Amino acid sequence: MTTTTITVSGMTCGHCVASVTEEIGALTGVTDVAVDLNAGGDSPVTITSTTDLDDADIRAAVDEAGYEVK
Repeated sequence: MTTTTITVSGMTCGHCVASVTEEIGALTGVTDVAVDLNAGGDSPVTITSTTDLDDADIRAAVDEAGYEVK
């Protein structure tokens, strides 16, 4: 297992968390996504996966959800 922590900006509520979790969770190998919501600020997101994830894939997933990786 591999753990990756990123920082996502712009999330303000549970719906935001659900969107980011869904998009990242759809990446191949992802087994868990944990978001520590800091409403209106930068929120740490911890991703657990079976393999190393490509940074570009993570950024694309977060972008698809409508947010930005810091």
